[in-house]
Amino acid sequence: MKKIPKILPKKNSKWRTTAVSLIAVFIGIGLFLAKEGEVVSYMSDNPEACVNCHVMTPVYNGWMHSSHREWANCNDCHVPQDNVINKYFFKAKDGLYHASVFTLRAEPDVITMKEASQKVVQNNCIRCHVQQVTQTKYDGWIDNHAENRTERQCWSCHVEIPHGKVQGISTLQYNIAPLPTDQEEAVIPSWLEKETNK
Repeated sequence: MKKIPKILPKKNSKWRTTAVSLIAVFIGIGLFLAKEGEVVSYMSDNPEACVNCHVMTPVYNGWMHSSHREWANCNDCHVPQDNVINKYFFKAKDGLYHASVFTLRAEPDVITMKEASQKVVQNNCIRCHVQQVTQTKYDGWIDNHAENRTERQCWSCHVEIPHGKVQGISTLQYNIAPLPTDQEEAVIPSWLEKETNK
């Protein structure tokens, strides 16, 4: 007959209770921050997710007034389109960088793209505008166009597309945060309505 060992009370039960409590607190804080930061919205292709950070308001407003608004959202230009894994990996990596800069209040006055983002945007410009890039009718009047069709960054000439003139955080006070574009009638804040009625 086998002898069944006695189950002795664990001496580490206090340590386990503390560890479980700490893990629960960290998970709770993480879920709270994810909810408040609207993390799930960043998984979508909705351009309004970009304005969860108010520093993006001038950039969003520039895009809203451009012709690109009808054809492309933020992710069409700023995220790789070669496969789903690469798309979401880049989105997560870039998003964590943006979130850390914004959280530390280290954002520059004028937002510019890093090298990795420049490559992605350049590839997406060419992907959508491949006919314009490969047409030979521009060879005569644009210097070195034939030789530099894909090497030159598109925005070296098309600097105001699609965000308009360079706008920085200092212009934010003159930008009204965007309203959802799917609303049928305009929503005017009460303070603005009072000011306009004076």
